[in-house]
Amino acid sequence: MNDTPGWASPGSASSDGDTNGSTPQWSSNQPPAGQWQPPAAPGTPPPAPPQGGPGWGGVPPQGPWHVPPIAKPGVIALRPLTMGDILDGAVTTLRRYWRTVLTVTVSVAAVMQIAQILCQRYLVPTQEPLDPNATPAETLDHTLESFRISAIGMVPAYVIAAIATMLSAALLTVVISRAVLGKPIDLGTAWREARPRLLPLLGLSLLVPLIGLAVMTVGVLPGYLLDSDALTALGSLAALLAVVWLWIRFSLASPALMLERQGVFASMKRSAKLVQGTWWRIFGITVLANLLMALVGMILAIPFTTLAMALSLDNLAHLDTSGIEKDWSFLIVTGIGGVVTNAIVYPITAGVSVLLYVDQRIRREALDIELGRAAGLPGYGG
Repeated sequence: MNDTPGWASPGSASSDGDTNGSTPQWSSNQPPAGQWQPPAAPGTPPPAPPQGGPGWGGVPPQGPWHVPPIAKPGVIALRPLTMGDILDGAVTTLRRYWRTVLTVTVSVAAVMQIAQILCQRYLVPTQEPLDPNATPAETLDHTLESFRISAIGMVPAYVIAAIATMLSAALLTVVISRAVLGKPIDLGTAWREARPRLLPLLGLSLLVPLIGLAVMTVGVLPGYLLDSDALTALGSLAALLAVVWLWIRFSLASPALMLERQGVFASMKRSAKLVQGTWWRIFGITVLANLLMALVGMILAIPFTTLAMALSLDNLAHLDTSGIEKDWSFLIVTGIGGVVTNAIVYPITAGVSVLLYVDQRIRREALDIELGRAAGLPGYGG
């Protein structure tokens, strides 16, 4: 028999027939004498544990039989994560570090909403109402023209929102990295750690969308030049699929840039390496998390939108031809709703991205050992 616990009782003869009374090479840490039981025959249910407590005869197990629980110094356990673990970790970060997280997200969301309100009020021109007798083609042209004019007027708000979102992502990445270790962090510390990485993060935030825009242009351009609707549709579909593939491939670049101090191109290569072989898993978790947060955002926005509509309808008699979307009460109430929604939804979305990065490194590089060491846990080295 093998001399491994569970197959031969401690003190029995060795497997090579040694009967001189010598003891095999067993660990000195053994269960109490007289309370060891050999394994039951196949198909026999295991015996009930002895009364008086767990382990050997009521004594807590010691030594090699005791399997310690998985370490969890912070918001996640140090093991490969499921989607539930990732979402729970993101929500727990918001709950435990709410002062720092909400200070960041509320400030950023307020700046974004103020910019959006001012652009909507003063830069987006009022559209002429659509003729009720308009043909479907005229309706489509009117809709496209309204979209084009609104998009041009909202450009300053888009720029401010992009910068604010980038700043929020940088600060939240630092906060979440500390939350994984269970260490406290305040806004000042997060800012000092994130500030040196803001310029590279800005470059990454600009480069990835530009790559997507270039791919879409290449896909649509042949059909546009040849004036072929079928070729344009086919090229648009192929380009869209390529953009989605690139979106997931580079989805971990931002955490890599912030936490590994990588450059822009190095962080993109790093993300591609971490995503390789698990594209569909990361795609599924990312899409499901974003859909869930979009649903939560819609639910949070409903009462504010309803109140804004009610207040604006009361003032319709005093409104000019600018419409309800220009009414101050409508803009302010919906803006407040936007701040509340973004302040809650965005840190969870950012948390999913960062924890996906941590999960991939745990799976591929045993990052859990480094995290346990950094957290000062016993058994993880100095």
